[in-house]
Amino acid sequence: MFVGITDEIKRRRTFAIISHPDAGKTTLTEKLLLFGGAIHVAGAVKNNKIRKTATSDFLEIEKQRGISVTTSVMSFDYKGNKINILDTPGHKDFAEDTYRTLTAVDSVILVVDSAKGVEEQTRRLMEVCRMRSTPVMIFINKMDRKGKEPFELLEELEKELNIAVTPFTWPAGRGSNFKGVYNIFKNNIQLYTPEKSNLSELLMETGDISDPVLKDYVGQEILSRVREETDLATGLYESFQKNLYLEGYLAPVFFGSALNNTGVLEVLETFIEIAPSPTRSESHERIVKPDEPDFTGYIFKIHANIDPRHRNRMAFMRVCSGVFERNKIYYHVRLNRKMRFSSSAAFIANTKNTIDEAFPGDVIGVYDTGSLKIGDTLTEGEVLHFKGVPNFAPELLREVINRDPSKRKQLEKGVRQLTDEGLAQLFLQQPGNRKIIGTVGELQFDVIKFRLEHEYGASCDLKPLPFVRALWFTCDEPVELNEFLSRKAGFIAYDKENAPVFFAESEWMIKIIRDTYPSVSFHKTSESFRITENMNGKHTPLQNVQ
Repeated sequence: MFVGITDEIKRRRTFAIISHPDAGKTTLTEKLLLFGGAIHVAGAVKNNKIRKTATSDFLEIEKQRGISVTTSVMSFDYKGNKINILDTPGHKDFAEDTYRTLTAVDSVILVVDSAKGVEEQTRRLMEVCRMRSTPVMIFINKMDRKGKEPFELLEELEKELNIAVTPFTWPAGRGSNFKGVYNIFKNNIQLYTPEKSNLSELLMETGDISDPVLKDYVGQEILSRVREETDLATGLYESFQKNLYLEGYLAPVFFGSALNNTGVLEVLETFIEIAPSPTRSESHERIVKPDEPDFTGYIFKIHANIDPRHRNRMAFMRVCSGVFERNKIYYHVRLNRKMRFSSSAAFIANTKNTIDEAFPGDVIGVYDTGSLKIGDTLTEGEVLHFKGVPNFAPELLREVINRDPSKRKQLEKGVRQLTDEGLAQLFLQQPGNRKIIGTVGELQFDVIKFRLEHEYGASCDLKPLPFVRALWFTCDEPVELNEFLSRKAGFIAYDKENAPVFFAESEWMIKIIRDTYPSVSFHKTSESFRITENMNGKHTPLQNVQ
């Protein structure tokens, strides 16, 4: 074991920032980077006054639309701690990328819009966090705008997200009268200038809310209201217990305005104090502890053309145990062969720095020529399959129609690489080797067409197909399987791993198939399909796919 690996593990914090679209997630990410010293100029999303786009939104389509469509990975050091931030897409059409990202983090910061409160995607993301017992901190954003009252928001959080909350800070004023935040635990107020510079100057930090100087700046009415409300809040809500937070039952809540840098520092400082260091990882074979001497890690994200000038492909890996070393030979479990990585990098979005080693909790990028896929495991020889990195059953299916035959190779390469990223599923159907793309949302098709044209110079039409779902399936009765494959040949395709998939025209059709072929089992994720295959020790006979 490397000397100091335990210390390296303890100083790491790896977390995702999640939210419903437009809650201010990417803006908060920018300001955390800014306060952490990782960047010197903050970008802005949907702000024409600032020409620089957000650091974490580096794809051209993200810059044009002002939304995040892919997870960005950012690392920096702050007060002796190594911080790994994963900024995730908020839009529901890209939830699959977010769900996979949540398997690679140890905690989460959930951003909520003070005017809109808990929204649809907020609930969905919180459900994933609860399934994994992920510790959650909540940042209620946009307090400088007209919105719901703090008590109303706290009650909504508890009711809608099914989690106890503890307010750590409290807003001093609301909307146009918003002056800053009062730290309940440190008994002080921090006040900032609103958006006058990239990193607003700290105007005042008092040791007591009764400081007479505050009266002149904040006003007696706001101060009295803060005092009354915080006294009431501390009596109404759970006192903070770190063990309940770490087990996912209790969420510390912070108020602020990410755009105006208000309340962000409190989030960062508290996060460093209470958020967990890298924890154990669960594989199908055993539990992997971070302080084990042998390296293990898994791929949870792949990105093609992260540097458009070089057309390179980067695989993002979570280090689970041991120490990753550049140029060392590791075992690729799925391919059953050894691999060496001469280029490994840490990121601030698409700006990378070469690193020679990485420790548990780190998220690093390794250059890939096409050998790595989402869910792949790398070890020093042990066969492990880490849990929770699935592909989900698509509900929207479209056939790829090439609009320019002279660009056939570019189109095929683009479709392959973009679907390798997990942005969508690629299925091949015979006869004719038809390429069918499956997604969980309409917006993914727009992104695919945009990137095919701008990154690969290929144009295509995506023809809608009359199916409501694509499901992986297994069957342990060869006779019944052969009959099913024969009679339903027009509804059968194969994914890139040559695994069979059934295209269903309706939920009623799925029920009929289950009644007619009781030995056929459908799977909503590729992970559950492959687990079944491995457990049975049997494999569905597959056709050869070009």
